[in-house]
Amino acid sequence: MATATESVVPSSLANAHSWIGNREVPGRGGVRPVVNPANGSPFAAASLLDAEQAASALAAAHKAFVGWSALPVRQRARQLSRIHELLADEAEELARLIEREQGKPAGEALAVEVFPALDALKHLARHAEEILREDPVESQVALLAHKDCRILYVPYGVVLVITPWNYPLFLPLGAMAAALAAGNTVVLKPAPATTLIGLKLGELCRRAGVPEGVVNVVAVDDALAPALVEDPRVGKIVFIGSVATGKRVMASAASNLTPCLLELGGKDPAIVCRDADIEQAARGIVWGAFVNAGQTCVSVERVYVEEPVADAFIAQVVEQTRALRVGDPAAGEVDVGPLTLERQRRIVEEHVADALARGATLLSGGQSLDQPGYFFPPTVLVGVDHGMRVMREETFGPVLPIMRVASLDEAVRLANDSAYGLSASGWTRSLETARRLQAELEAGVVSINDCVSSLGEPTAPYGGFKHSGIGRCHGQAGLREMVQSRYVTRDASRRPMLWWYPYGEDFRRLLASATQALHSRSPLRRVSGHLRLLASRRFWQRMSPLALLKNVDKLF
Repeated sequence: MATATESVVPSSLANAHSWIGNREVPGRGGVRPVVNPANGSPFAAASLLDAEQAASALAAAHKAFVGWSALPVRQRARQLSRIHELLADEAEELARLIEREQGKPAGEALAVEVFPALDALKHLARHAEEILREDPVESQVALLAHKDCRILYVPYGVVLVITPWNYPLFLPLGAMAAALAAGNTVVLKPAPATTLIGLKLGELCRRAGVPEGVVNVVAVDDALAPALVEDPRVGKIVFIGSVATGKRVMASAASNLTPCLLELGGKDPAIVCRDADIEQAARGIVWGAFVNAGQTCVSVERVYVEEPVADAFIAQVVEQTRALRVGDPAAGEVDVGPLTLERQRRIVEEHVADALARGATLLSGGQSLDQPGYFFPPTVLVGVDHGMRVMREETFGPVLPIMRVASLDEAVRLANDSAYGLSASGWTRSLETARRLQAELEAGVVSINDCVSSLGEPTAPYGGFKHSGIGRCHGQAGLREMVQSRYVTRDASRRPMLWWYPYGEDFRRLLASATQALHSRSPLRRVSGHLRLLASRRFWQRMSPLALLKNVDKLF
């Protein structure tokens, strides 16, 4: 009997399947159409795993963990290099698939998805060994200073990666690469709207020679996601998506106390100062607002411009916005493609309608295009305030609301008046103002005279404050998110520790002397404590003269 999902999928469409243990696995849970957002028509389909099949992906990853984690970091890094080579060879083909399935123009896909993914892979392949190398730790306690102490970085096990549809290649591949470099195995659940790209990553890893079970990509109905999250075989969860779903993931993960890395939404502000280069600010902010049709967590979603330069800035923004070419990227020269989902376009329409009903003024765009596909034109609003949804909630679409402010103080206050704290930008010629913005803006990333582009820097940690998430992706911080720190200590001497049994009066006197010698504020008491400590028979039974000489600095 055909499921409801199967009934809407033309039988002529080619089916793509999940990857489990390096094998394609046709799903038994129905079929989902893959829709081109530029025309709203399906062009392929993905078979969906049922619950038993999805669980088998976790089993495969769990089984593969022992062998994969035992490999030296350098050997795991070589696998990332092979993925890098294949991705570079097939970059344009993948960009075209992103264009067709997600909606951004192929050139933009190369710029904001493929290129950053390649840089992330290259960076991890070159530097993972250095970042994950064990760290010697010198004890600061005199009585422990003879020990050899180190911090080791050990993987979690199976990392479940759940990613959104707005950056279907860069976001999952970045998380997967860090997890793999650290010695974890991966189960990737791509977004339903961009399943093909996710499944392509599974194929890419297989062809790169990643061992069986190390990378698994599952196409499943969202109803099965909680079972994956709650599975006790999952060592860590990486979730990238909305705040609402992130909270549900975190609540479900609590059943096993599974740690979560949550990269959530943003309502990212830009502050245009009175001394800014207005042309540069307008060009940068227009791009930052409308790249990927505004469907970027770090998109510029609200602007505060100081009154003396507001007219000039707004005029340039409107001029540049009206010049943008909107349409099907496959049909010709296009700057802004469609939104990926019809429901996302409805949210954008609601935000604009709410702003206009509350007194905002429309300077460009504002209405869905009367044509097939999920298009919404780049839109500029002025006369906005924080009573409007467009200034409080994540719009995630091509809308740029601009608010005039009397001072930099007011701009910073309003920029921070948000539940989000992912990214922010400031536009100024003044080094002093730049430093102030970097210090006072409540965001995980603050850019001066640029925006969004920090996502493409593989050494830059990415993550937010407040409701924008927990933890960091990318760079050293992102790689360290994929490991647990283990403190190890080794004592090579054959002497018993000072604090071992038996206790008795000599033990009490010894500890009292050590307390005064090491921690008293009185120089006289410290000297007295040292003398009593050195006169203790028990101290010399446990402490070698050589160890004492090597660590004499810690006695003072």
